[in-house]
Amino acid sequence: MGEVVQMLLRLVEKEQGSSMSAENPDDVLISPSGMFSAGFYRVGQNAYCFAIWFSKPCHDGSHTIVWMANRDTPVNGRRSKLSVLKTGNIIITDAGQFIIWTSNNTVRDHSWSQLNLLDSGNLVLQSLVNDTLWQSFDSPTDTLLHEQPLTQHNRLVSARSQTDYSSGNYKLMYDYDNVLRLVLDSPETSSIYWPDSTVLDYLQGRTRYNDSRIAVFDSSGYFTSSDKVEFQSADFGRGPWRRLTLDFDGNLRIHGICGPKSICSYDPSSGPKCSCLPGFKMKNQADWKDGCEPEFNLSCDNHDFKFVQFHHTNFFGYHYDILRNHTLEECAKACLKLCCIAFQYRYFPKDGAYRCYQKWELRNGYHYPSYNGTLYLKLPKSFQYNKPVEGLKLNCSINQTKQLERAYHKRTGYGSLEILIWCASVIGLLELICVILVFSFLYKTGISSNASTRGYHAAATGFKQFTYAELKTATRGFSEEIGRGGCGVVYKGVLSDQRIAAIKVLNIEVNQAEEEFLAEASTIGRVNHMNLIEMWGYCAEGKHRLLVYEYMENGSLARNLMSNSLDWKKRFDIAVGTAKGLAYLHEECLEWVLHCDVKPQNILLDSNYQPKVADFGLSKLLNRDNLKGPSFSKIRGTRGYMAREWVYNLPITSKVDIYSYGIVILEMVTRRNPTNGIPAVETSGEIWHQKLEAWVKGKKNGAAATSWVEELIDPAMGYDYDRNKMENLLEVAIKCTEAERHARPSMSKIVQLLQSATQ
Repeated sequence: MGEVVQMLLRLVEKEQGSSMSAENPDDVLISPSGMFSAGFYRVGQNAYCFAIWFSKPCHDGSHTIVWMANRDTPVNGRRSKLSVLKTGNIIITDAGQFIIWTSNNTVRDHSWSQLNLLDSGNLVLQSLVNDTLWQSFDSPTDTLLHEQPLTQHNRLVSARSQTDYSSGNYKLMYDYDNVLRLVLDSPETSSIYWPDSTVLDYLQGRTRYNDSRIAVFDSSGYFTSSDKVEFQSADFGRGPWRRLTLDFDGNLRIHGICGPKSICSYDPSSGPKCSCLPGFKMKNQADWKDGCEPEFNLSCDNHDFKFVQFHHTNFFGYHYDILRNHTLEECAKACLKLCCIAFQYRYFPKDGAYRCYQKWELRNGYHYPSYNGTLYLKLPKSFQYNKPVEGLKLNCSINQTKQLERAYHKRTGYGSLEILIWCASVIGLLELICVILVFSFLYKTGISSNASTRGYHAAATGFKQFTYAELKTATRGFSEEIGRGGCGVVYKGVLSDQRIAAIKVLNIEVNQAEEEFLAEASTIGRVNHMNLIEMWGYCAEGKHRLLVYEYMENGSLARNLMSNSLDWKKRFDIAVGTAKGLAYLHEECLEWVLHCDVKPQNILLDSNYQPKVADFGLSKLLNRDNLKGPSFSKIRGTRGYMAREWVYNLPITSKVDIYSYGIVILEMVTRRNPTNGIPAVETSGEIWHQKLEAWVKGKKNGAAATSWVEELIDPAMGYDYDRNKMENLLEVAIKCTEAERHARPSMSKIVQLLQSATQ
């Protein structure tokens, strides 16, 4: 464009609104200096997104996109437009006048506003007095521009590929603990790959003690964050325009850009290159993000495979286990036994020892000369490997187009639709009038009195609604406390029908409506299994929220472990019963329940020492398709029993309960408390401690095959026990406590494994 023009979309009170059309290629906003342009950008065949880009084209005629509004819902090239409304909102509509994207402004009713594209690349909606009503800097896509902040309220999300601008799998975001992290969040897996999740944050220069959660990329090429991470561009200093992009060719480098089972190598002269491992081929010839696939059939037959080594090559994460002080031969044998697809063997000079990482998946692969580890890839013996891995340069240009699904689909029969909407509106109005009349009648006749409501709830749910006075009398003024935890205090009481009950006074917010509490309590009451505690009733009166449970004569597993009253058979039966109860919660009941706090205190024993899991309903009930919802934004559980998913803000699944169950089994067999640590090695007069699962795995790997169970088992059980059952129990517990959640078995599988030992 020869002339630099700044276009304003103005809106006066009597106008319907100004707009920009996807049909007109000249309908573009240009910043005053001409650096940036904004308008509808073609992302596929007849598919457009409203975007901001650098005005100067690349050598191939394409432009560098820095922001997109509707990146995941492109619109049709005809009759789609961006409009500024009189309410102070910006919307994008498709050809059918459906709203595809909106700015969702909270400030409304401005009689005049204008949309400006600033020289900073910020698209700003301003009022007559220059108040900012909305700006694109508050909602970045995959790029930060100069002085654009990254905060706790937004994140960078990579594009899906070089030619597909929709949301990809990589995210740069602040975690709940105030640390800036890079996260791989794909449909198959989710993991943090920066900073190193195996090293404590403070050892990597990060701090959690600043909750401002803000980072800025300034005009000098300097990036600074509130968690103390800092870096700068190679050409640091004022001058050229730079961008910080979470993408293949941006300044923020990421692992795994070449996809699964492939390697990324970097050469300063030629840039990044992707390559498939020997015996593998590119899965999608048009896109590296799909990675590579094997040209042979993977199997667990130890005799048909060999290992081929690759120096200075690493695949981060996704390992079954980390074996320490193993020889190369021992590591290879262990890999074949586990049916892994490769293993990493690396020497650590600081420890003076080798470590073996057995891989069940190959992701985040890279080759770098200074890396001192070696990858051993499992390949068929018939495969001949006699040439180096050849890399293909990443195609970072955007000269290809891809057919994208548009948000708009052609509509027909507008006249019939209008008639249908009119009829539906009339019917809806009549229904509303009927509802108002019915509620008015119920109110006047007193149908909704408290007594009747309690009777209805008892009939519908099958358990009783108690008054607070009844429960206060039953517990003699809440005088006999039998348990206490994060959810509340438990008292022993005798109900009016002479049944002994455990009455829990909950520590919850008073603002929870009685209807909401009743809905959750009724769900708990409907869960019925011999290894789950039975709920008899509840109380929701004023500020009081109480639950009434059956009373367990032998108390909690924690108390019995302290008193040393459990022989080996009781402990084994408790492990099996607990697994059955959790399996029912995870896989059999109608509404999927995660416990989120499995520990000995929440496993109760009846008069025959049969276990019953308690407090399972106090965790938030999940829909099966919602594993990442806001209900699990805060850490739940008890220190020592919590899976790493809580700490690293990974998706919460049933595998968190399985990890906690494994720790409970280890504690029950060894009678060692996981929250205290295990004395491990004495050096220079000091004793350091390690986690319970690490101590158990160390004993198993270090002891002879015939003695490791004896070294771990609680001496109080004596020597009169079934070694096969105890070994089976420990093996299951070790599997449950794997760091990678995908390597942990399901609860139903655990039940099968334990019951197999009794046959």
